[in-house]
Amino acid sequence: MLTIYNTLSKTKEVFKPLDGNKVRMYVCGMTVYDYCHLGHGRSMVAFDLVTRWLRKSGYELTYVRNITDIDDKIINRANENGESFDALTARMIDAMHEDERRLNILKPDLEPRATDHIAGMHAMIQTLIDKGYAYAPGNGDVYYRVGKFVGYGKLSRKKIEDLRIGARIEVDEAKQDPLDFVLWKGVKPGEPYWDSPWGPGRPGWHIECSVMSTCCLGESFDIHGGGSDLEFPHHENEIAQSEAATGKQYANAWMHCGMIRINGEKMSKSLNNFFTIRDVLDKYHPEVVRYLLVASHYRSAINYSEDSLRDAKGALERFYHALRGLPRVAAKGGEEFVERFSVAMNDDFGTPEACAVLFDLVREINRLRETDLEAAAGLAGRLRELGDVLGVLQLEADDFLRAGAEGKVDAAEVEALIQARLQARADKNWAESDRIRDQLTAMGVALEDSKGGTTWRLAD
Repeated sequence: MLTIYNTLSKTKEVFKPLDGNKVRMYVCGMTVYDYCHLGHGRSMVAFDLVTRWLRKSGYELTYVRNITDIDDKIINRANENGESFDALTARMIDAMHEDERRLNILKPDLEPRATDHIAGMHAMIQTLIDKGYAYAPGNGDVYYRVGKFVGYGKLSRKKIEDLRIGARIEVDEAKQDPLDFVLWKGVKPGEPYWDSPWGPGRPGWHIECSVMSTCCLGESFDIHGGGSDLEFPHHENEIAQSEAATGKQYANAWMHCGMIRINGEKMSKSLNNFFTIRDVLDKYHPEVVRYLLVASHYRSAINYSEDSLRDAKGALERFYHALRGLPRVAAKGGEEFVERFSVAMNDDFGTPEACAVLFDLVREINRLRETDLEAAAGLAGRLRELGDVLGVLQLEADDFLRAGAEGKVDAAEVEALIQARLQARADKNWAESDRIRDQLTAMGVALEDSKGGTTWRLAD
């Protein structure tokens, strides 16, 4: 029985889809003005993990993750680059998809873009105006009337009276209340714009997700996700807009993943303390980066450091060493490990406990390979099966363990030296065997002798 921590209720709840076995999930995606940083990767991987487990559990999932392809940052960056906003966003979307492919992130079922849903935004804004939840002051802008929505603050537990303390209205704004937020922005010189009933302009950020989610999934759906930094004001404003417009509960469960932290601060472009996904992948194997992101619980913060990446690499090496030399066969045996893994994942996607099960499974594989290779191979298949839920352990063991060897050592030379060493050992020429091992060590190659033969990898 799957339980999910619901940010709205601040408790774990038994997950019950609104429509039988069908699950509808919407996750706030990227604002595509620059390359994705590792904090974005954390959110991508977290909800990829949720997607994999829901489907593994037999649910029929429709996964929607949007793209914000128009906002202030996009316009400013395009102007700095001397290019159109749509040329910039097309380039960044392609780069995002490449990052996702390298991190083994499954494509969402739908990936709506804000600029394709302008008409829907007009319709929802007009509904909010008609119901008295929004107003157009006549300057081309439209604002949401926060004070009218009775449930405002129910997600973030913030009170309107507390939020008003210190809030103010900027000189160029025509708000009735400092807390009111923009639904439609009147055009400014040199900006891209769309015609609207209130004059030319472009949408505010919050209305985009309300429209794209309800367009793709209906007025009420099962799960809304995103990073914990979006809980307020973005997700709070989404609830206010959507529920005021439809009169229905917007999302049944809200999931928020933790941030990547560097020296105790959130990784973000605004703080200029970020590493792009491609920066990190230039130094570390994609599976190492992915394992770093799944080994911690999705709601917890991850402290990014060279040490944490080395730990992730070490864990994967243990897994792949257990798989090495065993034939790829269908998963067989190890039902107790499957049960423990399922219990962990059904408890709010508890990946730390799930990873601990994989380590126990590795110990059993290593024990059996000395006495029963067939049973060990069946459990190795089980390890790959469970690893696939986490998006790892699908490579050939040697491909992972020798990753990065190209350009550093000549694989053919290494293999020839290993064969010469094996012959020396067969001839009981131990001095020559030791000399070859020392030569390989000097080349940065580590040897591993077992009943199945001798294998090699790059030394740490």
